[in-house]
Amino acid sequence: MSALGLAAAACTKAPGTGGGGGSAQPPASAAPQVVFGEPATKLSGDLRILQWSHFVPAYDQWFDPFVQEWGRHVGVNASVEHINYADIVPRTAAELAANSGHDLIMWITVPSALEPSLVDLTDVNTEAQKRFGTQVEWARQVSYNPTTNRWYGYCHAWAPDPGDYRKSLWEKVGLPDGPRTYDDLLTGGARIKSELQVPLGIGMSNEIDSNMAARAMIWSFGGSIQDANQNVVLNSPETVAAVEYMTKLYGQAMTDTVFSWNAASNNQGLAAGQLSYILNSISAYRTSQKTTPDVANDIFFTPALKGPGGVGLASEHVVAVYIVPTFAKNVDAAKEFLLNLSQNAAAVTYHSELYDFPAFPDTVPQLDGWLSNDPFGSQPANKLEVLKSSFDWSTNLGHPGPANAAIGEIFTTFVLPQMMAKAALGQLSPAAAVQEADARCREIFDKWRGQGLV
Repeated sequence: MSALGLAAAACTKAPGTGGGGGSAQPPASAAPQVVFGEPATKLSGDLRILQWSHFVPAYDQWFDPFVQEWGRHVGVNASVEHINYADIVPRTAAELAANSGHDLIMWITVPSALEPSLVDLTDVNTEAQKRFGTQVEWARQVSYNPTTNRWYGYCHAWAPDPGDYRKSLWEKVGLPDGPRTYDDLLTGGARIKSELQVPLGIGMSNEIDSNMAARAMIWSFGGSIQDANQNVVLNSPETVAAVEYMTKLYGQAMTDTVFSWNAASNNQGLAAGQLSYILNSISAYRTSQKTTPDVANDIFFTPALKGPGGVGLASEHVVAVYIVPTFAKNVDAAKEFLLNLSQNAAAVTYHSELYDFPAFPDTVPQLDGWLSNDPFGSQPANKLEVLKSSFDWSTNLGHPGPANAAIGEIFTTFVLPQMMAKAALGQLSPAAAVQEADARCREIFDKWRGQGLV
């Protein structure tokens, strides 16, 4: 590889102010220092980056100056364009069709279906593992294709997907620590809605959180889309049981707004004090710290809820997977930037207000301490400690197999939330909804298998 010799260099003070956190702001000096290294070969030209507008705005306030300062350090004119997360997929498709656009594009879902149009990043991933240690398994599974033995992306960070609940409401139904099983969620959530007129919120619409929730529920009931060998196994008694459960949960504890939600709806409902429980990252809580601190102080977190067999799994809430399209004009600079970003993973985690967890855990040794004593004003300060166990109950979108191209398409076409919605609305029986979704999955798998990507 040509320009992957980024060596550790002297530290410089991190750009930005240390984040825009919660009710108590840490001093700028608390932010981890940023390290810029020297590339092995001379870099020049432009590096254009496209990515989402982060759910925690403080991250973008840090990231954009960081990119520009890195560019000045290595001799590259580096720039960032932010767009709504929902626009990333169509924008990427448009740039690929035009064979022109950004050198680096960050997805927060799985870009595996784009593999033929992407630069192989095996060299970057190999170098990263040498420098930064073991990568969490699900980060590998959303950037590596075992069928083709190619790294189509580079995953540097991910976000856990805990349950977010209003403690004062769950205390009233005898569950001060919130629900810990799906039985708890149904019985407690139904009582809160009936007695306190506050529903819970699990989406069943064409948006990312609904996708995550459907998968978590199916896995925790013992089902999955595919097995470890990438064979479709969705149509199972376990999946049918999960869909039957979602139908009961909707009827007893939710409202019909869940069928029209966007990715911000559950955040907004929780922050407004209108929902008793959601499945989401900590971004909803961080927003509440700034807008409704009384509500924020009442928001607590649960691990992945356990299903009938005592197993609880949740998907990563988002995965930060960078891709380099084959039309990219500055591939060397793109690769150098990705390695430098992981070299500064502690700053990434800090400035995202602990939203972004590292894909290479050894790069952020401070994480446990921050979760035990939140630098962004949680009350109590150890409120986020539950997230320490998220490395145990989080998994990738294709569990128990890789997030292959078929899994990517099933995700971006919302097959599972639509399956849940059809059953909950009574349009199909749970068994029929699962059978229909299974047939769709098989068609998608057959298509990608025929292209040699599964």
